[in-house]
Amino acid sequence: MSDQPPSLLFADCGGNIMDFPGLALVGRSGDYLVPVLEEETMVLPRGSQLYVLPGRHPVGMDPETGEVVVLEENPYDGSRPVFAVAAFLPAAHTQTFLSAWNCAGGVKELPLFAYTAVGWKDGFVTTALRTDESHRQDPDLFDHAQVEAGIRRWRLEFPRNRLVEHLTHCATCYGCPAALNLFQGREEAPLPTSPACNASCIGCISRQTGDRPPSPQERITFVPSPEEIAEVALAHIAAVAEPVVSFGQGCEGEPLMVSETIREAIRLIRSATPRGTINLNTNASLPRKVAELADAGLDSMRISMNSARRQTYETYFRPSYPFEALARSAHEMKSRRKFVSLNLFVFPGLTDVPREAQALKRFVEETGVDMIQWRNLNMDPDAYLGMLGQKLPAGIGIRKVMETVPVRKGYFNPYLGG
Repeated sequence: MSDQPPSLLFADCGGNIMDFPGLALVGRSGDYLVPVLEEETMVLPRGSQLYVLPGRHPVGMDPETGEVVVLEENPYDGSRPVFAVAAFLPAAHTQTFLSAWNCAGGVKELPLFAYTAVGWKDGFVTTALRTDESHRQDPDLFDHAQVEAGIRRWRLEFPRNRLVEHLTHCATCYGCPAALNLFQGREEAPLPTSPACNASCIGCISRQTGDRPPSPQERITFVPSPEEIAEVALAHIAAVAEPVVSFGQGCEGEPLMVSETIREAIRLIRSATPRGTINLNTNASLPRKVAELADAGLDSMRISMNSARRQTYETYFRPSYPFEALARSAHEMKSRRKFVSLNLFVFPGLTDVPREAQALKRFVEETGVDMIQWRNLNMDPDAYLGMLGQKLPAGIGIRKVMETVPVRKGYFNPYLGG
């Protein structure tokens, strides 16, 4: 490694992305700007996307003086405007710093993606960690010819299954990696079931209203029958060496709202095979329903949260259930010797604030959570911080939080054997 830090990236008015060695890369952590060292970066993973951010000037640091500088014009030809650049990381990678920018004023809220710092050091580099060794959603491993062939096979085998048609739409229209895996016969398959939800998350990725950025996908409009669900699950389990099937997907509401349907589907699956891991991705709002599903044969549960602190959680989720329900649901699973993980929405400058890190550690210790999936929050950072309305102290760093909470680290729902 050299002593020279990664350099700033910017985009000109034509969308051309360039590096500027005159300014060093700066990372954002909440409202704080932090110089980024080379050892805090990794080569930009394959499958990443680079975003040009309109109305936002890039911010870098003068390596000689340490002064933070807002870049307002192209340093090579003096043209204006110039724009900040951010990276959207592929699955299995967790951001450690946000992209740094200065708003020009009157800008629209950014779409529902995660905006990670990205710079240049003999190539594109970004501030992230690979937090799961599974390659199940690596973009370069999807074979679209295999996916198309898989869709044809599934439609021939299950011509009247509405869930198969819904997942076909997810794969072909949205490129949903979970749906692509189903049709490619790999690892984890999705089982979306619920059009309804009992929360109203600010950053919901299946339903947005008013002048908010649009959701990146449409929510399922029907409840599949237990038989339709079981058909999909059993076919996947039979075809895959280490199969996982998961209720609770990005294209639906809260699966516990249709728990009776899911319970019957689990019974049908388990009456046919003991193989595979049956997982539930959920807000864990209804502990009794969780207990019923566990008794029916549910193997694992992943609880979504942006924070283990009530105030921060409720501001984002806007729930119609008590915050205490999450811990009670975890206890229902652990009392039955089931696997529990957290789907933690990581946001540098919030997740690593000391009181947030302490609350997370306490929640894990008190509930017996087995794993944290460190997943990036998909939302405009300025909008998120404005919505929270909290004056936050400096964070200790995402890497440090991961060390502070001594529990299995990952990104995906694991296969548990069987």
